[in-house]
Amino acid sequence: MPLPVNPGLAQLKPYPFERLAALLHGILPPSDFTPIALSIGEPKHAPPSFVIEELTRALGGVGVYPATLGLPEFRQAVTGWLTRRYGLQGLIDPATMVLPVNGTREALFAFAQSLIDPTTARLVAMPNPGYQIYEGAALLAGATPYFLNTHPEHDFLPYLEAVPDHVWERCSLLYLCSPGNPTGATASLEFMALALKLADRFGFVIAADECYSEIYDSEAAPPLGFLEACRQLGRTGFDRVVVFHSLSKRSSLPGLRSGFVAGDAQLIANFRQYRTYHGCALPIHVQRASIKAWDDDTHVLTNRALYRAKFAAVLPILAEVLPVFRPAGSFYLWPFVGADDEAFTRELYAQTHVTVVPGSYLARDTGDGNPGAGRVRISLVAPIDECIEAANRISNFIKSRAT
Repeated sequence: MPLPVNPGLAQLKPYPFERLAALLHGILPPSDFTPIALSIGEPKHAPPSFVIEELTRALGGVGVYPATLGLPEFRQAVTGWLTRRYGLQGLIDPATMVLPVNGTREALFAFAQSLIDPTTARLVAMPNPGYQIYEGAALLAGATPYFLNTHPEHDFLPYLEAVPDHVWERCSLLYLCSPGNPTGATASLEFMALALKLADRFGFVIAADECYSEIYDSEAAPPLGFLEACRQLGRTGFDRVVVFHSLSKRSSLPGLRSGFVAGDAQLIANFRQYRTYHGCALPIHVQRASIKAWDDDTHVLTNRALYRAKFAAVLPILAEVLPVFRPAGSFYLWPFVGADDEAFTRELYAQTHVTVVPGSYLARDTGDGNPGAGRVRISLVAPIDECIEAANRISNFIKSRAT
């Protein structure tokens, strides 16, 4: 007898970085070039020293089981940050509207498992290209992914108006990401209002992935958050909305695996019940360190300035050879490089030892094509001198192809 298995596993696609490793396998780049990886979106800035110090001080917490609900101090710190960042004074109840999670990746996946009814033929809508976790979460929850292609003519946001009613009628969950990965697009109040109107009309839930919310261009215009949009629209109970945040990008702490989910109190209660059985409570020493990070905004300003300096240094170099622009948010560039993004990526690595990701690996083929085809994602996570060196190598590579 064959072993039992979740049928969703057979539908999972290879992760983009597995495909990238296979694409580059066997290539020996020039040994006189040091390797520069601009592929994985893993922050490389130094983490805040005061957070690491608190993590060390709190290690005694490893002797205690953490509660799923988390420490009251953690939930209060998150509430304080949400209030400062989004103007939510008096609207967030830390006891019922906030839950600690092990980074947004784990939570975005688990949330679908707590929400989807696998006995019905449900859809989960998501941006395309987008974070692969959305697709995997849908499939392993027994639902079918529905891809919302993002194109420049719609500011790289899903064109919600074009989705047929019969799709929304089957939709249980809509994943959205602002600032977007890989495009850096940020959603407007009008966009969010439409998404909320559709959620009310058809009964689905919005999961807003806002893990890049603190990496943005203009200090005068931080990206709008979904809870902030709810406040502006008078939806102070945050009905049908949950947001996901993390310290990975905000505080350059990807290895801490610390984040939170906040929003609709009933959805949070259901998710808490699921997580109680899921067994993924955030360790106490991680919560203690996280409190320090959420309570401090100064280090985030410094972190953002480092990314801003990279864009300022790199864009003039690449603009000579590629159609690049500074995205409103995130630390990615998403340029069009030609018809074959795989060939571009492979040849760039072979000649310059610089690694990027083919855009087609970050998207799925649809009836309207693959919206990532012909593009690459460039992650400006390396130190600024490496980013500048990589930009010069890319520029020289493209110029050499044109001769």
